[in-house]
Amino acid sequence: MRVTQKEFNINDLRYIVRSAVEEDANNLSDLRLQIDGETENLDREKGEAYIDESGFKQIIKDDTERLNNLFLVAEVNGSIVGFSRCEGGKLRRISHKAEFGIGILKEYWGYDIGKNLLKETVYWADSNGIRKMTLNVLETNEKAIKLYKGFGFEVEGILKKDKRLSDGNYYNTILMGRIK
Repeated sequence: MRVTQKEFNINDLRYIVRSAVEEDANNLSDLRLQIDGETENLDREKGEAYIDESGFKQIIKDDTERLNNLFLVAEVNGSIVGFSRCEGGKLRRISHKAEFGIGILKEYWGYDIGKNLLKETVYWADSNGIRKMTLNVLETNEKAIKLYKGFGFEVEGILKKDKRLSDGNYYNTILMGRIK
């Protein structure tokens, strides 16, 4: 599914949010690898579950063809600095639901890129029959939790001691959902 390109200017940083296209695949592969190495907020460590260019081409193709999937990128001066993906259920009983995830280069945190990716995704979901959006967030990612709550997401559950981070400690994963 595609969305119209939107332009934003936050703290003198101009960026656009648009649908991912096949030509983005190589950049997305590199970007995801870099993001995974910059934060412990995601499930993967750098290099784990690596998706190469052809893998991203297939994901973008599938997301473009499926009505309940959405793949957005944030672009600054022609370079992709973040992305979000919403994947809808393939089975009939869960086809009303989509899982949301996001990643942004650390250098671009604080420019509302995550907020605007989420805003566009929520608008798309509400306009396309997605009745429920779900996501997982690490308990220590307080800024993200606050952002999600601001868009109507609620805590639906907690996976206790779900992730072991580099400090050797175990942390909870918070399951959040938004129902239209």
